[in-house]
Amino acid sequence: MWLFPPIVYVVMRLIWASSRKNYHYIDEEFAKDTLLVGWHGELFTLPMIYRKLTGKGVKFGVVSQHHDGDMIAKVLSMLEIKTIRGSSTRGARGVIIHSIKELKNNNSVFFTPDGPRGPRYSIGDGVVALAKKFRLPIVIITATPKSYWQFNSWDKFVVPKPFTKIDIYYQVVHLYDMESQDAKAYLKERMVDYALQ
Repeated sequence: MWLFPPIVYVVMRLIWASSRKNYHYIDEEFAKDTLLVGWHGELFTLPMIYRKLTGKGVKFGVVSQHHDGDMIAKVLSMLEIKTIRGSSTRGARGVIIHSIKELKNNNSVFFTPDGPRGPRYSIGDGVVALAKKFRLPIVIITATPKSYWQFNSWDKFVVPKPFTKIDIYYQVVHLYDMESQDAKAYLKERMVDYALQ
């Protein structure tokens, strides 16, 4: 438990430093702090992207209260990303309340809508409810490496190989006036646009 997070942190930094990054802004560039989402299977790369985004506020990531969430939280802490602990199955109400507080303080909050246990490429209710209630845009981040290792886990977890090319996509969606189910379906559709299948 104490050794694994620093090892992961070092490997993340080394692979990120060795990779060639190609950025794609699909909709419009963004500058202010807001809601961000990405898939659970891309969590090896997404924190490296998230920590470099523009915005003066504090960056938060929603991390489950399960055992693996403890390790993820430690790695995020090394990347100067604070955590909000909870998920759609445990501590959901606390996640929403804490997220609202941070958004009101002009900070950003990152969600993995299919975490912590899937199914893969599913959308939970929390981020959509927040976006609709506060009329906030959602920024979708997708990281697609050209060469990678892929685990045989529920989320098909991806680790880019060193020196590979990583295409990074930013999409901005507005769900304010959609019904909840329509908003979830539209968000999923946009999130899988550039994701690995």
